[in-house]
Amino acid sequence: MGEASSIADPTTPTIASFGRPPGPSTSSGTTPPFLIGLFASEARIDLLLDDTLFHRRGRKVEDAGLFRDAVRSSKSSVVYDRGLNLLVLALRVRPPWGGEPLALPLAVHLHRKGGTTLPELGARSVRRLAERHPDRELHLIADGAYSPLAGAELSRTAVTSRIRRDAALYDFPAPRRPGQNGRPRKKGERLPSLTAWATRTHQGWENVVVDRRGRLDRRLVLSRVVLWYGTCGTQPIRVVVSRDPTGRERDDFLFTTDLALSPGAVVSHYFGRWPIEDTLRSAKQSLGGEEPQSWKGKGPERAASLAFWLYSAVWTWYLETQGPKPRLVRLPWYPKKARPSFLDAISALRGDLWREEVSSRFGGEPRLHEIIRPLVEALALPR
Repeated sequence: MGEASSIADPTTPTIASFGRPPGPSTSSGTTPPFLIGLFASEARIDLLLDDTLFHRRGRKVEDAGLFRDAVRSSKSSVVYDRGLNLLVLALRVRPPWGGEPLALPLAVHLHRKGGTTLPELGARSVRRLAERHPDRELHLIADGAYSPLAGAELSRTAVTSRIRRDAALYDFPAPRRPGQNGRPRKKGERLPSLTAWATRTHQGWENVVVDRRGRLDRRLVLSRVVLWYGTCGTQPIRVVVSRDPTGRERDDFLFTTDLALSPGAVVSHYFGRWPIEDTLRSAKQSLGGEEPQSWKGKGPERAASLAFWLYSAVWTWYLETQGPKPRLVRLPWYPKKARPSFLDAISALRGDLWREEVSSRFGGEPRLHEIIRPLVEALALPR
């Protein structure tokens, strides 16, 4: 077993075929993966990247270790727990019913103590996808822990992330004077910190409307193109300060390597990172990704990866069968529910499977189907 694995990668024949025999492929790997072929066949591929801890506290669980638990940690307290540290690369998909996007896992990599770092695993996964799609542009959105990927050699890949408030930013070098000797400068003067820049600048702020997880929101934005020499070298980046006009939220400091993006688009893209958090939570809570009793060899890694495969499979079925007006589970304490959750997708799939089972046993007896219907609906309810 290598340092990184892609058991849940839908670019492999098992996932790409989605239960059908794999189709023809080429040695160059340019056959579109199943998810990308369905949901990102034309536009630029928007990717989300994050890591999570699958809690496995047994001492003999293969490849488990002590890692920071991001869910239980805070700024003042860091909590460590034992488990599998998994890196997930997901495709961001806009559902036909609108609202918050979905994050459908494309690849899962296991991070081992003392092995390849998480950013390096992320870069490897993105490079692999870029190699399989040599004619496509990629856009990677991740949190600040993966901002160093902006300086990695990722072909045809723009990176949008959060930047440190004390990042060492530089102006562009001044033009060389006629007859000036010596090596040309690669960077200009050191710029003030982002916090100082945002505090002292009173002009140049724009009032924009951004997409905040499927709903419109107003933000004040301030942007500038600079050099982040320590990370990106001479490649320019656009830094954006996002401010809540009401003053209730702290300023966000973001950046992108895609200079064509407007400041408002940068903020919208970073807000669109949140769906991968929903994916990580659902794989644990709704699919029981942390529960399989496997502890030797590749078992723990495969069981955890299977949870993400199932997440993508269930959403794919739901998106392909439900359309813009999907079936929802209307619970008494949520009467105004307008958009489906992952539990709705599981419930709809479970209901169809039970209906098929009942139909195969009772044939065309309409009265029996009427009698069984409440039982099928009860079995389909989310648990």
